[in-house]
Amino acid sequence: MGQVLEVAKGQGGISQCVVSPPLFSLGLRSGSCLGSGREFRVGEVGPPASHTHLGHFWESRSITGGPGAAEKPDRPSNPGPEAIESGPWWKMTVPVPNSTAESWALPEPELERSPCLVGIIPIVYYSVLLGLGLPVNILTAVALSRLATRTKKSSYWYLLALTTSDILTQVFIIFVGFILQTAILARAVPSAFIHTVTVLEFTANHASTWVTVLLTVDRYVALCHPLRYRAVSYPRRTRRIIAAVFAAALATGIPFYWWLDMWRDADPPTALDTALKWLHCVTIYFLPCSIFLATNSIIIRKLKRRRRAGGGRTTALLLAVTTVFVVLWAPRTIVTMCHLYVASVRRDWRVHLALDIANMVAMLNTSLNFFLYCFVSQTFRRTVGEVLRGHPRPVPRRGRGHFPPPALKALKLLGSTTL
Repeated sequence: MGQVLEVAKGQGGISQCVVSPPLFSLGLRSGSCLGSGREFRVGEVGPPASHTHLGHFWESRSITGGPGAAEKPDRPSNPGPEAIESGPWWKMTVPVPNSTAESWALPEPELERSPCLVGIIPIVYYSVLLGLGLPVNILTAVALSRLATRTKKSSYWYLLALTTSDILTQVFIIFVGFILQTAILARAVPSAFIHTVTVLEFTANHASTWVTVLLTVDRYVALCHPLRYRAVSYPRRTRRIIAAVFAAALATGIPFYWWLDMWRDADPPTALDTALKWLHCVTIYFLPCSIFLATNSIIIRKLKRRRRAGGGRTTALLLAVTTVFVVLWAPRTIVTMCHLYVASVRRDWRVHLALDIANMVAMLNTSLNFFLYCFVSQTFRRTVGEVLRGHPRPVPRRGRGHFPPPALKALKLLGSTTL
């Protein structure tokens, strides 16, 4: 039902009417007209005869009183449409919107947002994932640092860098992005803080992806070019390559300072928004997956030809890590493309739900590597046990009379690159 506001006019023009907010939501309320010395109240109009009706009307009466006060006649308690339209010159009616009527004087309401169907499930999920995954990744980093220092193998340095990037991803994306910024603070933080955290999130994400690419290339060179592998793969060079990858990840994360959050991006994508989302998908999924597919295919074909060669466990670990990455990050990439070209996350509840699930599946990738390492590598399991017990196992040293094995034996070289 509509509402009608009566404004009293005096010598100074139209008086100002003050109405408290409960006036429009509850039943009978009262207010006052400043400058006119009049009070008013709202009452119900009887059942309308047509759809073009007035749901409420204003009744006014004098509150100044005193001798000489000109008392204007009150409007009837239940006027008809003719009485309201043809009232005296000193009274006028202004339609005011309520919950079922809209006024031409107010801006158009915002389009309806897509509902969040998962409720608090993501917050509980991310809290459990952070509580379990972060300690596991720290334990993995300690064990891999021991193995990298002890064995001087590049593969352990790459796995250590991958674990470090997973820890950064859990801190910036899961804790700061989802739990702290969204759930606890409800995004009531400065805009510069939000954009800075976004840059760090994409930096950790890109570093994790491209360190996995480095591990894949390292295994490819070790299996397909074993003679060259010893010349190009040593700890100092490996650490430099890892540092360069982290620097490149930061450089590619800076443009995402202008990233538009898909949950709040209601307008059609601009050229900048489209470019950033394509850059994200290419950097995090399309290009790395192409490299994984090419190198893993060659590695598997080489291993089939050299059945006696070692390195099978390391290759199995590599295939497990890359396969888990491809599977878990595919949903988010698909939803990002759908947001650009099919339907907006803010407008379509199905895309909204798909994005929530895709983010939870993608973040699961940060906590699974520990279990893959334990399943594949006995050396890693033994080192984890040493870390938990706090007593490192002594490494037997060779005597002075022991002659080192030949260095350039292709088949034996492959066996020395296992975990």
